[in-house]
Amino acid sequence: MNTNHHQIAAKTLRDARISAGLSLRELANRAETSHATLSAYEQGRKVPAVTTFLRILEACGNAVDIVLQQRVREADGIARGEELESVLRLAAQFPAKASRHLQQPIFPHG
Repeated sequence: MNTNHHQIAAKTLRDARISAGLSLRELANRAETSHATLSAYEQGRKVPAVTTFLRILEACGNAVDIVLQQRVREADGIARGEELESVLRLAAQFPAKASRHLQQPIFPHG
């Protein structure tokens, strides 16, 4: 798990506890862990196991649903999200409906 995930997990736990109106000790008691460990999770000093993370969130009164989504990833040194934006900008330059007759350039007959 990278550092960004650690920060997200810490913030999620802290926000869930505060939203539930629970102190560290109250939540620790409900989640069957120590308040010191819970504090370390919330500060990002420790990372809980997935089962512990879910147990703490449920102890805050939250239902946990997990949705998996494919993400656009970087490949071959090209950020695919940026590549898609470039393609969409290029596509926007073309008319939505093509004319049956060529408007420009007009070449002289000769």
